[in-house]
Amino acid sequence: MIIGKRIKELRTENKISQKKLADAIGVDKRAIIYWEQEVNEPKATYIRNIAEYFGCTTDYLLGLTDFF
Repeated sequence: MIIGKRIKELRTENKISQKKLADAIGVDKRAIIYWEQEVNEPKATYIRNIAEYFGCTTDYLLGLTDFF
């Protein structure tokens, strides 16, 4: 699951804590942890919210493109 890797990369590159990202998109911090550890994947609405938060495409998060 590339999405967990991409979320973590974006978060760490932007110096955003898991808690701050979780609060911004309306989930519990544990959800971010599970996504980054690839325990499970975010729902489509959260993928959209993450993309909007970081200013990237959902395709980038899903690994369909390498273009931001």
